[in-house]
Amino acid sequence: MKKRLVVVLALILVFTSVFFTACGDKQGDQSTGGDLSTLKINVGSGGSTGTYYGFCNVISTVLKEKTGAQLMVQSSGASKANILDIDDGVVDMAIVQNDVMDYAYNGTSLFEKDGKIQTFSTLGAVYAEVCQIVARADSGIKTVADLKGKKVSVGDSGSGVEFNAQQILGAYDISFDDIDKQNLSFQASADALKDGKIDAFFCTAGAPTVAITDLSTTTGIVLVEIDAEHLAKLQSTYGFYAAYTVPADTYKGVGEVTTVAVKATFIVSNELDEETVYQLTKAIYENKDSFEHAKAKEMSIEYAVSSISVPFHPGAEKYYKEVGAIK
Repeated sequence: MKKRLVVVLALILVFTSVFFTACGDKQGDQSTGGDLSTLKINVGSGGSTGTYYGFCNVISTVLKEKTGAQLMVQSSGASKANILDIDDGVVDMAIVQNDVMDYAYNGTSLFEKDGKIQTFSTLGAVYAEVCQIVARADSGIKTVADLKGKKVSVGDSGSGVEFNAQQILGAYDISFDDIDKQNLSFQASADALKDGKIDAFFCTAGAPTVAITDLSTTTGIVLVEIDAEHLAKLQSTYGFYAAYTVPADTYKGVGEVTTVAVKATFIVSNELDEETVYQLTKAIYENKDSFEHAKAKEMSIEYAVSSISVPFHPGAEKYYKEVGAIK
């Protein structure tokens, strides 16, 4: 009987050890005690050919060189998938659109069926993803109000772009019922506009966007402006939007245009400790000039904290207060 009991206890100990080791590996070594050289975490990005993936890998390489931190970048389905992966403990950190993380935190729009997910918090915004409304130059469309009754692509069905389009149109008291709504990808939208099958399309992406750049070389286009009055109305309802000016000649033949943007933003699991996130935030923003990526030029402390509707992680907040970005 005693031997049998010893065997059972031994098996329990082995199982317990394996279980907790697996759990410990799931999100990497999270406690650094202020030394990032011991940090080893998984980072959710986007598709392997997309901006998120490339941007995160640049940051990973620099932080490894500067601090010894190991940020293991994983390709993923981008914003929504990354938030679900943090909630499931698959990754500790991710890059997402700040509007999508707002939906998750409040259980709205893209997350209406999933419900509220609040297992993550904000580290900081990094660059703009511009809400661009593209129309044919010969369409007569000059304002968002002119889209009423027109054939308009609003992005893939259920995408973040579709929600951006719905919200922007709503600021002008236009619903999807007031347009001939099409659900096309960016490239398909550009092709359809070129062929005269649609009058305009919405595209939320960094500017310049390849699909629009290519389109502007063969077809006369305009970017539709969002005026100050409707911008204020939009921001009063959706705190994650920021004003954005697309410089003249970003696209062939297109002058300076004011619109809105959402922000590519780093989020982290609430399981990461305060000191680790403080050191990580500091390392990212104090090494931004070393990131050899076009989007890194948009990074600043001020940009990191504005138009953010999801609470900052205590570690990130500690850093921003230290540098005076948050009072």
